[in-house]
Amino acid sequence: MIADSLKNYKSYLSISPRLAKAFEFILNNDLASFEDGRHDIDGDEIFAMISTPQLKRPEDAPVETHKKYLDIQLVLSGSERFGWIAAEELKDAAAPFDVAKDICFWNDTPTMYFDLHEGQMAIFLPEDGHAPMIGSGSIKKCIVKVML
Repeated sequence: MIADSLKNYKSYLSISPRLAKAFEFILNNDLASFEDGRHDIDGDEIFAMISTPQLKRPEDAPVETHKKYLDIQLVLSGSERFGWIAAEELKDAAAPFDVAKDICFWNDTPTMYFDLHEGQMAIFLPEDGHAPMIGSGSIKKCIVKVML
């Protein structure tokens, strides 16, 4: 898991050859003006999901993992708390892994929490269990899915 200022994105380009294109999209678009929904960047290999979710209590935010994609999560307005736990520590799957949606939800509890604000990002890899959308009120956010 990486949590950093968006301005430091170049430090992470070596993680995947597709990250350069993902960050180019992030930096060259006013994402806060985008409508909620999916926005293709490079077909199914790189796409953005814009949403305006209601935030949840920590106990109502399940841990999730992915196998096929990494997530770049950005808060476009407001602030969001995330839970984190190493995927290797996860023991209690809430349901089988959903291959079509590339997601598995877990009943396990995060081992740490952190906050993101506008201008900050988190990158979650397959080894990162993460519980997003924790807090109160609503936010506008962007998740860029990058195929590994």
